[in-house]
Amino acid sequence: MSETIGFLLNDTARLFRRSFNARTKGSGITALQWRLITYLKRHEGIRQGPLAELIEVEPITLSRMVDRLVESELVERRADPADRRAWRLYLTPRAGDLLGGMREMADALTAEATEGLSDAERDQLIDLVERVRANLSRRICQKEEETV
Repeated sequence: MSETIGFLLNDTARLFRRSFNARTKGSGITALQWRLITYLKRHEGIRQGPLAELIEVEPITLSRMVDRLVESELVERRADPADRRAWRLYLTPRAGDLLGGMREMADALTAEATEGLSDAERDQLIDLVERVRANLSRRICQKEEETV
């Protein structure tokens, strides 16, 4: 039986998350929290609403995730000087320390997952998956614009 690209990508992502969560069990960081921290590193100072849109979770879900990361002293909320009701999110120095070790583990997981692929094949795989993601992102954005 030949699997569809959607099934293969989804199942592979599930296996990545499961393996990631097993490797980070002692740290208390889940794959979803890691994703949030990684996005926050790229967009430090972002408000919670735009970050929720960026990682495609409901604002209340993001708020709960941020609450847990604040309790773990990995993220801090700072008042937005332009809007008293809004918070901007920043990584703490503790998060920076944690990111280094987690990056090594994530790189090891990626190496394990792509074992047997040449460097050229890994590069091609990344390029192809990025193109699929871009195609889907573009179509989702177009659909959202059509409904507005």
